[in-house]
Amino acid sequence: MLTAHHLHKTYGIQPILQDISFSISDGERLGLIGPNGCGKTTLIRILAGFELPGSGTVASTRPNLRIGYLAQGMDFADDQTLQSALGMDSAKPDELEAEIASLAAALSSNPNDSTLQSKYDSILARLSSSHFPLSTILAPLGLADIPLDTPLAHLSGGQKTRLMLARVLIQEPNLLLLDEPTNHLDIEMLEWLEDWINSFDGAALIVSHDRAFLDNTVTSILDLNPETHTIRQYAGNYSDYIEQHLKEQNKQWAAWRDQETEIRRIKQDIARTKEQARHVEITTTSRQPGPRRYAKKVARKALSREKKLERYLESNERVDRPKPSWQMKLEFEIEKDLSKNVLAMENLSVGYDKDKPLLTDLNLYLRVGQRLALTGPNGAGKTTLVRTIAGKLEPLSGNLKLGASVKLGYMAQEQELLDPNLSALQTIQSVTPFNETEARNFLHYFLFEDDDPLRPTRDLSFGERARLQLGLLVAQGCTFLLLDEPVNHLDIPSRARFEQVLNHFKGTVLAVVHDRYFIERFASDVWTVRAGKVEQW
Repeated sequence: MLTAHHLHKTYGIQPILQDISFSISDGERLGLIGPNGCGKTTLIRILAGFELPGSGTVASTRPNLRIGYLAQGMDFADDQTLQSALGMDSAKPDELEAEIASLAAALSSNPNDSTLQSKYDSILARLSSSHFPLSTILAPLGLADIPLDTPLAHLSGGQKTRLMLARVLIQEPNLLLLDEPTNHLDIEMLEWLEDWINSFDGAALIVSHDRAFLDNTVTSILDLNPETHTIRQYAGNYSDYIEQHLKEQNKQWAAWRDQETEIRRIKQDIARTKEQARHVEITTTSRQPGPRRYAKKVARKALSREKKLERYLESNERVDRPKPSWQMKLEFEIEKDLSKNVLAMENLSVGYDKDKPLLTDLNLYLRVGQRLALTGPNGAGKTTLVRTIAGKLEPLSGNLKLGASVKLGYMAQEQELLDPNLSALQTIQSVTPFNETEARNFLHYFLFEDDDPLRPTRDLSFGERARLQLGLLVAQGCTFLLLDEPVNHLDIPSRARFEQVLNHFKGTVLAVVHDRYFIERFASDVWTVRAGKVEQW
């Protein structure tokens, strides 16, 4: 269906992709994984035709291949409505048909007029979309009941993600290129998307950090190596890939340890041989030529073995030490004397309209050390509740109290609390007394290396921004973490490290999260938002 031939791509002198070759066959579902910044989005944009490779080609093996591309970020304008975002034409079908008839008549007189032909094709595409049964796309995505004139600013993050997916599905693609399609989706919608992809007639290439989603959808994994910038394909889903990858790593570790043992033995043997020759030389005289000739012969043998070892150490035959996945090596520190009740809600109602509250009569409590996962459908009020707890919204009624010694840290869903003009270094220094060296050392634990701390936040990847937000919470000494979709833009290694970090945190965490792997490993309790209430599990 689509084949990549020897793709190379560099930005300046920095290589991003090196000799990338693979094919996507009809009915195949590939998962593309790798750390943030390794080139996954660049590769998928090249396949979609939005970016050119430095060298190499992308070839379609299917005539009239329709590619549906879902970008990672949300590219909606502030003044867009649901109707305009879907590309729905405001003109009536009969008006478009009349315009097509007029253009057809003009083309019959001027068949070689490229401007007329282009306009005819454009109007024909608009007419086709006007007849498209939109409800068949919007209804399963939970968007059919939203008025078409609704401003996009009123939609939740999950609704915006589903809207972007609807725009792709309207094109009736043969090949799906999906860059982070699970961002902001609730569990119910994740399961719907899994079922839809599994029943999709065409092929799909999916960039995702949702391990459960990859397990339930893909038939093979493409692993983009950040060190070599090359790609390797593994059969099976994500769990199959992990099993194969760990076996290979264990095998490489064993080979490396055996090699190091042998190198150490050879070095010791060379040192003994040299010492033996030196001892003979210093304990004999020129009147003992036999022993001295033998000692020189032994010394030459030791020198020869030493050069042979040096050649081996510099050759490609040497087994390299396996590199561990990059990780966040840090622990949270909090005060020991904390209030028993971290958060208390009494008859609390939240929302934007007193006549239409999203959640009502909440009587909920959070204790020290609880790990709470807040789940529920998109638009049900999870983020509204979190914003109310964070003090960003006033309660509609009732009371909300934080414990006396609680220090709350809030990680926003769409990362809007970061100043795009500040660097990571300036961001950390704005909340700490750190000098530049101390701030750089601190950011090192969040994987900001070399010149990364000096880059403006607007130039950071989604994963880098998420790590920076987490760093801000640590730097401020928070005891209660309020995390709204904290792992959305983190790659798989970072998600695993994020889980480990939270395991070391002795305070309280309330996280809005839809990652089922994360919930299983992190949560001690689950609150589910449904029909204006919160169910406790």
